[in-house]
Amino acid sequence: MVNSIVEQFVGKQNPFSTPVFKAECQEDASPSHTAECQGIVRRISAASVKEGDSCEFGSAKYYALCGFGGILSCGITHTAVVPLDLVKCRIQVDPEKYKNIFNGFRVTLQEDGLRGLGKGWAPTLIGYSMQGLCKFGFYEVFKNLYSSLLGPENTYMWRTSLYLAASASAEFFADIALSPMEACKVRIQTQAGFANTLREAFPKMRADEGLSAFYKGLVPLWMRQIPYTMMKFACFERTVEAIYKHVVPKPRAECSKGEQLVVTFVAGYIAGVFCAVVSHPADSVVSLLNKDKGSTAVQALKKLGPKGVWKGLVARIIMIGTLTALQWFIYDSVKVYFRLPRPPPPEMPESLKAKLAASQ
Repeated sequence: MVNSIVEQFVGKQNPFSTPVFKAECQEDASPSHTAECQGIVRRISAASVKEGDSCEFGSAKYYALCGFGGILSCGITHTAVVPLDLVKCRIQVDPEKYKNIFNGFRVTLQEDGLRGLGKGWAPTLIGYSMQGLCKFGFYEVFKNLYSSLLGPENTYMWRTSLYLAASASAEFFADIALSPMEACKVRIQTQAGFANTLREAFPKMRADEGLSAFYKGLVPLWMRQIPYTMMKFACFERTVEAIYKHVVPKPRAECSKGEQLVVTFVAGYIAGVFCAVVSHPADSVVSLLNKDKGSTAVQALKKLGPKGVWKGLVARIIMIGTLTALQWFIYDSVKVYFRLPRPPPPEMPESLKAKLAASQ
């Protein structure tokens, strides 16, 4: 009977995945052998899904639900902080009028009323939902792909580089999805009298400047978002690892789901502060670029100057710190709700421990 089955173990022995088994029956087996073989195949397939999980790590369902978690985490959080984002953008493009975050809120309320603080909510919801789908969904794909290419030992030793590479790859595609709605959002928020809604802004921009209006800010967006996302994911992953190693007095496996989500939130906020700092200059360029019709990234950078690129940093630290913490919290909560595999922080493979012990 053993000869009637071809069983293969695919080596996905890395900190982020579970083993994948592939089993096949020989085509020329007898009917009785085939029936028994198929039963074993079903048992092998079931064994690749860890008890308590709803799907196998790295399966299509896993990636789809991760993408859904990204939609919720980015779409909800960015839309929730639209008022703060609006004031931040106005400080960046018109610092003479909007001197600081408190003055910016006061001037906006005086001119536009309470409703004015919600300008740009529709392109924000749509754009960042699409970005979240690609950012979190593709991050899981690329992390697993690059880990498989590296192997278990190199994955552990180069895990920070792995996080950086996977997140940069994911954000490249995420920004292509975000760019059109980001352009509409900034134009609505910063150019007085241009448009009040997405329905007004989108056709107006297309008629005036063509499709280039929606992608002229893509390169600065990459400059802003790729470093931001690299910091967001790498800092988060390593902070979670450090918290469980040095702060939490018990292993992650012994922590309740609620305790694990608290760690997620704290690590997310710490990552968010670093994200805001490294990406803020490019964010200022994007805001001015989308406001000024026909301008280029170089022109915007010259207009802002060395000090101007840091205008609105405090508002952005508050916004991005809160955003990042909530995004990771929502994303991890989605994984918990749908019972997706949530591998623990990476540990050194036994083979690498043996090599290190032998070399000493």
